[in-house]
Amino acid sequence: MRARVIPALILTLLAPLLALGAGVPQAHAQVVGGFDFDRAEVSVTGLQVPWAMAFLPDGSALVSERNTGRVMQVRPGQAPAPVATVSGVSASGESGLLGLAVSPTYAQDGWVYAYFTSTSGDNRLVRFQLSAPQTQTVIFSGVPSAAVHDGGRIAFGPDGMLYVATGDANNTANAQNLNSPAGKILRMTPTGGVPSGNPFAGSRVWSYGHRNVQGLAWDSQGRMYATEFGQNTWDEVNQIVAGGNYGWPTCEGTCSSGGFRNPIVTWTTAEASPSGLAYANDTLFAAALRGQRLWAVPLTAGGGAGTPVAELQGEYGRLRAVAVGPDGWLWVGTSNRDGRGNPVAQDDRIIRVPPASGGTDTQAPTAPAGLAASGTTATATTLTWAASTDDVGVTGYDILRAPGASGGSFTQVGTSATATYTDTGLTAGSTYRYQVRARDAAGNLSPVSATVTVTTTTGGTPDGCTATATTQTQWGTGYVIQPVTVANPGTSARNGWTVTFTLPAGHTVTGSWNAALTVSGRTVTARNTAHNGTLGAGQSTTFGFQATRPSGDTGLPSGYGCA
Repeated sequence: MRARVIPALILTLLAPLLALGAGVPQAHAQVVGGFDFDRAEVSVTGLQVPWAMAFLPDGSALVSERNTGRVMQVRPGQAPAPVATVSGVSASGESGLLGLAVSPTYAQDGWVYAYFTSTSGDNRLVRFQLSAPQTQTVIFSGVPSAAVHDGGRIAFGPDGMLYVATGDANNTANAQNLNSPAGKILRMTPTGGVPSGNPFAGSRVWSYGHRNVQGLAWDSQGRMYATEFGQNTWDEVNQIVAGGNYGWPTCEGTCSSGGFRNPIVTWTTAEASPSGLAYANDTLFAAALRGQRLWAVPLTAGGGAGTPVAELQGEYGRLRAVAVGPDGWLWVGTSNRDGRGNPVAQDDRIIRVPPASGGTDTQAPTAPAGLAASGTTATATTLTWAASTDDVGVTGYDILRAPGASGGSFTQVGTSATATYTDTGLTAGSTYRYQVRARDAAGNLSPVSATVTVTTTTGGTPDGCTATATTQTQWGTGYVIQPVTVANPGTSARNGWTVTFTLPAGHTVTGSWNAALTVSGRTVTARNTAHNGTLGAGQSTTFGFQATRPSGDTGLPSGYGCA
């Protein structure tokens, strides 16, 4: 009898609670930093210790596998495909094939960059092209290595320079030694050289006093951030400034010692052990290994941090990589087969988190109108179109290209944040067709634009010079112009080039790369550097610059000419 009485009593007691709960609405989707974490999905499976992700113009991602030395190409819903193997990788403990980066001018040069621990006993940086992956050129070497604390994240900054995060290689003295590349964030040219504007003359060191940096990101104002592993107590997110000393080994976390910069966020090592870092929507996203979660860190107007929020906690295990894909989704990579996790059959995986749409945005942007081509040379053409409109805002455009005047399929060759795009690396005397489509913050795609057909020239002059500029990003008081493509449409080589253009009133150039800039009044003159002055027939090179402008001014430089 008692076995029947107890359930009846429980139901009697629960009845009022159930009645009260009947009218409670369902919880809203967990939207943090512009992404809907309730709709996260596993998109790729079967990877072996993925470490870094870098995106190609067609929207696919390259993923490095730490222990195998392979570079895998991945697309959502498809099996990973190997496209390269980095030679000479030594994988032991935390070392192996680590960072990947794709050249910001990949459509023109095809360069892929990889950072790894080598069988020669150092960490080094190579670059190669997927068309010939066995040909790998070392552009920087000699970074101290160890089984732990190798850093490894590499990324191109908004200035077009390549930033490399290194660890102290298990030797704390390296971090404060400016003559050692270990325990640093390094800044170098795409060919490994020392760029102008670095804080220490003749040195690639950008910041120092680091224990083990594995995440790099920039916000919409060009401010740089990095994640850093603590020793036993505090992990960090730091805002990185040129020449900054971040305190290791004297400081772990926040400290009051003079001359050291404090982190903007700290966590216990059990909560975080942060590796990859990404930025979107005024929020940093840090992938946590030991913490098995993704930390969303809101940024303040001054570059500080609000209260971090943990997402995906314990759902997918150890998280190593995070990036915002060209599809507008947040991509997160696991690291459960690294010897410290508890892998499931699908591991390792890539999880994608869609942008928040409020559950109601299914409206696609309007199709771009008025697609036109101009400035066509033997190797390049510039496309322009009327901006699309959308109820939540257009986030970018996909550029599609097909070979010939008819037939063949359109494939994506690039993206643009503005209503213009310069396609380079074309073949002289060839015909191409172009279309453009828009994307919004909810991931909706517009219909494609009308088609424009372009036929490149066959050269004709012994040598020549053209300059076309693309606006990479803008904010309220500044912008980055990159790439400025300098091309030789002629039939013979030229040695040296000079590009001139005009700044709007009140604008000031604050930095440049791959060219030497001088300013006279509003006229800017950009001259080639030693490594990019020679242009063969049909060849091109690129440079870029950053500038400030008065608040409310939307003007951009104009009148680009080349001689």
